[in-house]
Amino acid sequence: MPNSSLRDISSESNQLVTSFSSKSEIALNLSTDGKLLTFMGYVAPIDAIDASNSNTPGVIDPSNPVGVSYYRAVATVNRSGKFTFTETNAYSGNNGRAAILNNTNGANFFYTAGNAGNGSNPQPNGIILGAGTQIIDPSKAPESFQTPTAPTPVGSFSVTKLGDKADKIGKDDNFRGLTIFNNVVYFTKGSGSNGVDTVYFIDTTGTACPKGVGVPAVGATLPISPLAYDATTLQTSGLPSNMCILAGFPTGLAKTANPVAAPFGLWFANAETLYVADEGDGFAGDTTLYTHAAAQTAAGIQKWIFNSSTQTWNFAYTLQNGLELGVPYTVNKYPAGTNSATGLPGRLPPTASATSPAPSMAVKSPSTASPPPSAAAEIRAPIQIAS
Repeated sequence: MPNSSLRDISSESNQLVTSFSSKSEIALNLSTDGKLLTFMGYVAPIDAIDASNSNTPGVIDPSNPVGVSYYRAVATVNRSGKFTFTETNAYSGNNGRAAILNNTNGANFFYTAGNAGNGSNPQPNGIILGAGTQIIDPSKAPESFQTPTAPTPVGSFSVTKLGDKADKIGKDDNFRGLTIFNNVVYFTKGSGSNGVDTVYFIDTTGTACPKGVGVPAVGATLPISPLAYDATTLQTSGLPSNMCILAGFPTGLAKTANPVAAPFGLWFANAETLYVADEGDGFAGDTTLYTHAAAQTAAGIQKWIFNSSTQTWNFAYTLQNGLELGVPYTVNKYPAGTNSATGLPGRLPPTASATSPAPSMAVKSPSTASPPPSAAAEIRAPIQIAS
């Protein structure tokens, strides 16, 4: 990726980095025509502290303790390695996590997933608008010529649709995974203490889920415009709900759910088969951290099958073979080290603090990346992070 560590890259140049401290970034998706790879990052120099917790320049939360501002951006890259970047003020105080370019049938815009907010409650209107799901027009201008406007949400969900008491405004929309299937946009939520950690979809018909749970209506179309909302009620009611929990998936509140759901990526093999990657509950209360992870039955690749007679998705099984859950590991050519906070091997080098903010990192190809001095030995993806 073009970044500030490279020769001839200035502050006016197109560039993008990731923030190593966040494990939910850089989801890779293909555009709807299958020709462009899409993902999200930060318009920041490498080694910038707390890029993932910074405000965006156009959405400032005065209660956010991080004193810098960086745009988030959607990147595309074609098969020839040509990059484009579209800056956004969405996800201020947090991170954009996934993006898909809808560029078929005359459309040309991104759907994105992420989270916003790193300050106190109540959150400013811009934070509420910039969370969750966004619809963003691609830019053809160089980054230095772009002037991103206010965030444009395309979907939202509130637990009040389930009959539950309202959560912190905007935090039910803490989304992670993203996919499109049969003209429906699907999302996952798997972190945070608000909302429901489960699988969602945007209901463009307004008929699929009067009580917050359902399946997409036959003939549903993809959303093509931002969600309409009343700016005067954002602080009291948040955005209107136009999303549904996919029938059969968990509906219990994240703060009390048992068992814990932590869905991330999702993929439809066909209309009756859905695979969901669940990362486990992240429990860190035992002495080794490994015993609990090894005993989890929901973590892994879950297979779900649709029952057309009941209009419900049913859990079939979880694939775990080869995932080595609960087994400590290191990454080839990365430092082993010890996490100074836990005393456990294979996490962070001895000089790194497990609680201090990690710097932003440039994304490079595996053939040219050098091991970062503060890289955790937890990366399993083929993309390496380099300072």
